[in-house]
Amino acid sequence: MAKIEIEVTNHAGLHTRPGNDFVKLAKEFESKIEVENEKGLKVKGTSLLKILSLGIKKGSKVTIHAAGEDEALAVEKLGEFLINLAE
Repeated sequence: MAKIEIEVTNHAGLHTRPGNDFVKLAKEFESKIEVENEKGLKVKGTSLLKILSLGIKKGSKVTIHAAGEDEALAVEKLGEFLINLAE
């Protein structure tokens, strides 16, 4: 299993539009993707509703977990996505 912790710096956090883009990207990988918030709640990374339920706002720290064949690439690319969210 691979994981990466990211602090969300986008002023609006991970809302519907970027959340949908995150889910699309997560679905490109073979690995099982999960997103965990600071409170330890972990949800399926390919479900927009589940991700939105985490309430990820500016300054939130999230951990992306991936388990599978392409886990390292998955956490790298999904981490880059969150780091590079447009302000």
